[in-house]
Amino acid sequence: MGMIALTNSCRYFVYQEFCNMRMSFNGLGGLVNNHMDANLLSGDIFIFINRRKNQCKLLRYCDDGFELYHKKLTKGTFEVPASGEIEAFQLQLMLSGIVVDKFKKKNRFYLKNVG
Repeated sequence: MGMIALTNSCRYFVYQEFCNMRMSFNGLGGLVNNHMDANLLSGDIFIFINRRKNQCKLLRYCDDGFELYHKKLTKGTFEVPASGEIEAFQLQLMLSGIVVDKFKKKNRFYLKNVG
């Protein structure tokens, strides 16, 4: 048994509508199949947030079944990313309560044409 790891080895997709947090594996999987144009069995992580923005669920398929992570805040709200696909560090910031849209990731390298 493991926990969902937030690494760059998979992609992260945010469901752009608000989600009913009573949904579990089948309901959330249906949203992925019907509304997100993504492969539910890819190993990617799908992110769902409720209307009040105080609950978040992450859904992922791993080798032998689905994993579901659910976080409910006792105070405050999640900042919902504007784009449908985000990076691992953005999800980590979002789950930690840091506003994601205000950060800009800088390139750390420069490739020079050798010719």
